[in-house]
Amino acid sequence: MNNKLKTGIIGCGKVAGIHAAVLSSIPKSAFTAVCGKNENRTQDFASRYEVKAYTDVTEMVNKEKLDMVTVCTPHPAHKAPTIEALKAGANVLIEKPLASSLEDCDAMLSAAKETGKQIATISQRRFYSPCMRLKKAIDSGKIGKPALGTVFLFGWRDEAYYKSDLWRGTWKGEGGGVLVNQAPHQFDLLQWFMGGEIDEIYGIWKNLNHPYIEVEDTATAILKFKNGGVGNIIVSNSQNPGIYGKVHIHGDNGASVGVQTDGGAMFIAGMTSILEPPVNDLWSIPGEENKLKDWIKEDSDFFNSVNSMEYYHSLQIEDFIDALIYGRKPMVTGEEGRVTVEIFTAIYRSQRDGKAIKFPLIPEYGRVDFDGRL
Repeated sequence: MNNKLKTGIIGCGKVAGIHAAVLSSIPKSAFTAVCGKNENRTQDFASRYEVKAYTDVTEMVNKEKLDMVTVCTPHPAHKAPTIEALKAGANVLIEKPLASSLEDCDAMLSAAKETGKQIATISQRRFYSPCMRLKKAIDSGKIGKPALGTVFLFGWRDEAYYKSDLWRGTWKGEGGGVLVNQAPHQFDLLQWFMGGEIDEIYGIWKNLNHPYIEVEDTATAILKFKNGGVGNIIVSNSQNPGIYGKVHIHGDNGASVGVQTDGGAMFIAGMTSILEPPVNDLWSIPGEENKLKDWIKEDSDFFNSVNSMEYYHSLQIEDFIDALIYGRKPMVTGEEGRVTVEIFTAIYRSQRDGKAIKFPLIPEYGRVDFDGRL
């Protein structure tokens, strides 16, 4: 494969603008085309970036001989264009979450295996400096074995946000609420940091103060990992204007490390910017306690010196392109993306069934309750 790949985008929504800016700027990408359902909207998007417009995925991939596409459609609409692109010969990087259902995930992963192409999912927060530092400390044994992991995400979404697109806040169009749209980043970090397969999850979800949407705005869960670790999740879109998002990992030797991935009002792709830089907010490794202040300044200064809305997407997209060029796995694989979908699916099923849900999860064929969401 060449050292510069022909790339395209499927979907012309808000997050697609971030992908277009990145694919237009990174040296290893020759951004060539965009595909969308609405011909006029797609043409406007294509004209903005001086690429070709299509309304058919297969036609776009074949005519432009694309090596890779990114999928930026609403979550329940990830499967169809991904499989079309794979069968047409392109590798596919999909916005989070990988899909809104395990059935869709498995169909996409199966198509990737059948075609010999790669799929991966966006989780750009892994590339934050404080997240990389935390992962390195865990992998080097500085906290012993990860014993307890916690996720706290307290954000806010108002009525204007849900009205900004017709699909938002609906089971059919969005696939879920805070579990499916906002929390996947933290779910991915939790399973990445804990370093072990999940054994079971018990969870519940509620809609606390958003009566104008169908989906949940709040959820909690308890996790048990197969390596003996445990975890706790509390995620919510019900705190105005938003407080923070944190992932903390506590080791069996007593040391703890953590990252605040989001501070203040949570950013909305294509609508708002990131208010506070991500920082390590917890660090009790013996001999390193005093480094926290310097790291916070160093990471904050760097974060504020780059276009944070695009920079971390560019790191992940470049990683995916390098994986294709050099024949290795990307940093966030499609299989890891499926784990995130397993986590929120288990929470939905747990509330429905009133019990802990054992892993691994398989799709529920023949049911019409959408894993307990309906």
